[in-house]
Amino acid sequence: MKPLAIIGGTGISELEGLEVVGEHSVETPFGATSRPVQEGRWGDTTLYFLQRHGSPGAIPPHLINYRANIWALHSLGVSGVYAINTVGGITPEMQTGRLVFPDQVIDYTWGREHTYDDGASGSLMHIDFTEPYDRALRMALIEAAQVARIAHEPVAVHGVTQGPRLETAAEIQRMARDGCDIVGMTGMPEAALARELGLPFACICMVVNPAAGLDDLPLSVDTMREILTREAAVVRQLLTEVIRARPAS
Repeated sequence: MKPLAIIGGTGISELEGLEVVGEHSVETPFGATSRPVQEGRWGDTTLYFLQRHGSPGAIPPHLINYRANIWALHSLGVSGVYAINTVGGITPEMQTGRLVFPDQVIDYTWGREHTYDDGASGSLMHIDFTEPYDRALRMALIEAAQVARIAHEPVAVHGVTQGPRLETAAEIQRMARDGCDIVGMTGMPEAALARELGLPFACICMVVNPAAGLDDLPLSVDTMREILTREAAVVRQLLTEVIRARPAS
């Protein structure tokens, strides 16, 4: 079976437990990736890992070269991508410290290079995006979370904003009216680009704070970092179970 790829976000700069055996600086038609793609072994399984924000630098959400990142992973022949995203919770079910596996997305971003379609093929790339996340990958996450007894939400609408600033209370109210359950800054155009390349893609969202205006206390970066550290360990536990359930590669 072809290996999986993991895209790490804020708080996941390295994939603890991954025995790195090499790095791939993939040349793409769209420029350089955020950093070289790590190839490693997770037990008996080959895995690829890419940090979307780069390292040691920190590329802001609106300047990430999403096209190069997804293209590079596809060119390495991965069977699917799990993207890890840091999010705020909007609806009451999306409690701080919870993992969420969204099944839908609403894109509020603008100005990003969001498609591989440059018109050169002579036909328009109208992909079916009815279900933006791969169902099989999502079910593997849900089953792994159930086996590992990890608190999780199996469905959610993922609202993606431009960043890098956090949202206003009024913006969160609007997103709630739109039906969003969680809010983050990096979920798009990753999901759509993967679909254009036929690459199965799903998200693991870590809720690190209530969204703006939903808590009496101001948003604290220090508190968010503490929760990120704790949730990163839970994500590793989840991935261990997901990988354990797959045939060795």
